[in-house]
Amino acid sequence: MMVGELVLAAPAILLSLLLTLVMSHFLPLLLNPKAPRGSFGWPLVGETLRFLTPHASNTLGSFLDDHCSRYGRVFKSHLFCTPTIVSCDQELNHFILQNEEKLFQCSYPKPIHGILGKSSMLVVLGEDHKRLRTLALALVTSTKLKPSYLGDIEKIALHIVGSWHHGKASNITFCDEARKFAFSMIVKQVLGLSPEEPVTAMILEDFLTFMKGLISFPLRIPGTPYARAVQARERISSTVKGIIEERRITGSCKKDDFLKVLLSTNELSDEEKVSFVLDSLLGGYETTSLLISMVVYFLGQTATDLDLVKREHEGIRSTKGKEECLSSEDYKKMEYTQHVINEALRCGNIVKFVHRKALKDVRYKEYLIPSGWKVLPVFSSVHLNPSLHGNAQQFQPRRWEGASQGTSKKFTPFGGGPRLCPGSELAKVEAAFFLHHLVLNFRWKIDGDDVPMAYPYVEFPRGLPIEIEPICSES
Repeated sequence: MMVGELVLAAPAILLSLLLTLVMSHFLPLLLNPKAPRGSFGWPLVGETLRFLTPHASNTLGSFLDDHCSRYGRVFKSHLFCTPTIVSCDQELNHFILQNEEKLFQCSYPKPIHGILGKSSMLVVLGEDHKRLRTLALALVTSTKLKPSYLGDIEKIALHIVGSWHHGKASNITFCDEARKFAFSMIVKQVLGLSPEEPVTAMILEDFLTFMKGLISFPLRIPGTPYARAVQARERISSTVKGIIEERRITGSCKKDDFLKVLLSTNELSDEEKVSFVLDSLLGGYETTSLLISMVVYFLGQTATDLDLVKREHEGIRSTKGKEECLSSEDYKKMEYTQHVINEALRCGNIVKFVHRKALKDVRYKEYLIPSGWKVLPVFSSVHLNPSLHGNAQQFQPRRWEGASQGTSKKFTPFGGGPRLCPGSELAKVEAAFFLHHLVLNFRWKIDGDDVPMAYPYVEFPRGLPIEIEPICSES
């Protein structure tokens, strides 16, 4: 009797659940009629799948193209399981970034918290974030033009490009080489480790597992990339804690790295110090390697700009002895190189958007952003806006001549406001120094078709295969 009743009641239960799902999905539309125009898509999934459809990173993709043409540059949607305001407007984006913790708050999906850890600078809020970022900025400022740091960049760059010298043309997967360089730099800078040390290889293996899980479907079942990434993070944390304890026991302070500074401060807990190290590894590895790959990709398609960069670096090298290292003054002379780096950032869009949440009802011009809704300022839409950047789809480094080289309303490659990426300048220095030795030693061309794709994270599907040919002995 009981089973029979359940069978008879099942359709009603399912219908009730379905109605609840539909109502919970569309209720925000009814309660917020003054929100910007837009659509919510299907219950549960909303429009997330369309929003995340892969597309070339130097384009907006079909979702944003379609919605901007139908609803304008600010519209509502349902993304990442929540009502969302999407901004493709430079003024609103700037307003959102500048009102962090006042009107808006960082709000990444919960799975990101699970994999990065609760003390990660990417997810912490308020005073905790301010404290971590202040330390990060102090480290970057003291490191940026330090002779020992610049010397490490050159040493590692020469080691990487030196491994390609076979006396004839050869093929390499450039993204792999850029990642080797970036990882070697960041573990040296943060932990004082050289690429040859066994612990470096152990950290790299776990770190690659961590990176794969960071961009995977967040299903925490044993064996899934996400679950393996969480375990990899725990192993990296254990390794870093071991390095910290060893430093404390031995009292070693000879290594001039981030960890030395972290150990000297009492403002952070050990968990925060470990998270700070992991954040530094993540930012330095991914940002630097992708930026260098973008520069090589775009220069590989424009001989004129490549020639201008090469002439600039030949001029710098001509004033130095054969074995003399580059200096901070040499970096300041790399003006056209900086134009190329900025243009690669504008066209490549390494950071497409960031996650924010409205803390209260926000009125901006004619727009109402309801309290509690997710807000996505889309940087790529501003970078590729032809009304802000002439011939926006074309790679034209000369557009930066006489222009500000830093972040502005129409150029936010590393975000903005209180959450502007603190290590962005280090990525630019490392890219410029690596490029110095690349253009003086090799010519290259892209091997086949490969373009940077936004998933929304950006990567080259084939790893950017290139054919390189030595043109001179090493500088």
